[in-house]
Order: sequence, then C-alpha cells, then structure tokens
Amino acid sequence: MRTWRKSQVPEVTPSPNIWHWPDVYEAENRAQDSGGAIWRALREHRDWSGLDVLDIGCGDGFHLPMFASRARSVIGVEPHQPLAERARERMAGTAGVDVRVAPAQRLPVTDGSVDLVHARTAYFFGPGCERGLAEAERVLRPGGTLAIVDLDTACPPYGNWMRADAPQIDPERIESFFTRQHFHSISIPTLWRFHDRETLEQVLRIEFSAEIAARAARETPGRTLPVGYRLRTREKPTGLLMS
Repeated sequence: MRTWRKSQVPEVTPSPNIWHWPDVYEAENRAQDSGGAIWRALREHRDWSGLDVLDIGCGDGFHLPMFASRARSVIGVEPHQPLAERARERMAGTAGVDVRVAPAQRLPVTDGSVDLVHARTAYFFGPGCERGLAEAERVLRPGGTLAIVDLDTACPPYGNWMRADAPQIDPERIESFFTRQHFHSISIPTLWRFHDRETLEQVLRIEFSAEIAARAARETPGRTLPVGYRLRTREKPTGLLMS
C-alpha cells in the first residue's frame, strides 16, 4: 500500500489511516453510514440548501459532493496536500466548490463568511481543541452552525476497540468537554455495510493495531458492522447578550 510522508506543519496531527491508505479509506467511506442516518440528522438540524458550507479536514473530498448538491458554495479545508489534490480532482468541474490547504487552527476563510462549518472524524475536535473551535466561530456568520461528527467511543463494539487500542480515551471526559463548550450532542446509530469480507478486514487493519484489528474481525460476523456516532452542534449567537 502507498505511504505518504509525515506532516510538515507542526500543529497538524497526521491521520493514522487516510494519509497512508487513501484507497482503503475510500472503501471505508463508502461502507460507512449505509442508511444515511448522519446526513438525515445533520439536515434536520441545519439544512444547507442555499447556504455557504465549510468542511474542515475534508480529506480527499468524499463528503463534498453531498454538500455541493444543495449548497450555494462549498469550501473544503485539508492540511495534507496530497489529500487536497485528490479532493480537487474529485470536485473538478463542480461549480461553487473550492479546496484549500490549511490546518483547522488557521482557516483560510474571512470572518463571518459561512453558514455551516462541518467536521467529521477529523482527529482535531475534542478536549484541547479550543483554537480550532475559536476559528470555526470566527468564520461563521451570526446564527451559523458548527457541526462536529465524532465516533461514539462509549458505544460498542467499535468504541470498545477504540478504547482497547487507546486507553487514554475517556468518553465521560469528552462529553464533559463538549457540554462545557455549549454543544448539543445526540447519538446516531449507523451500520457500515461492505461489499465483501476482505474489504471489511482491510479497513479494520488501517483503523486499529494488528492485535485489536484481529479481535475486531473475530467479533464481526458477516459484512456489516454497527457503529455509533455523536453529532455535536452549536449555533453562533445572532447578537449581543444583554445582562
């Protein structure tokens, strides 16, 4: 499989999966949320039809077409140049879409210029990401929405494997952080559906250590995998709060 060099930007944490195995991650993206539950929940909270959307950590642009089908404009921001190039190739010829290279802490977007900021499993948002949250707030228009889609680390079986691989993950600490940051969070159960067993096991191997990937494969019969997510949303105030 193809391997890319490490990030040259100190504030960027290299992705352990898509940076190194983009083709396997493409298959993972196609398998994820096979019933569209995340998109329905996001659309119910903030329909992006006719709006200006910013997708932080857009990777190779997998989610950009969904936004572009309804939005007025879409900007994808990705810190890893090779992935940004893949995103540009994916969206070539699609009007109103731009892909820019930058980290979440320094968004190349003007103040108050977008209506929806979206970040999905972007490896940045969570405890310690205050700079990124401040940047998202800066670029949102008053009344705009910041939507963060996270894997639910408390939800079995996937959350169990994540915690086994990374014992420092603390679901209660994560929830407490987002509560203090005034986010509204909901759980979204989804089903990953793969075309074949080999692809499922390839995906497990890029997501987990060899030991945990083998355990996950043993505990996953067939070609489907239930995975829980958390959708976290926060609106930017529309005016000054008067005491």
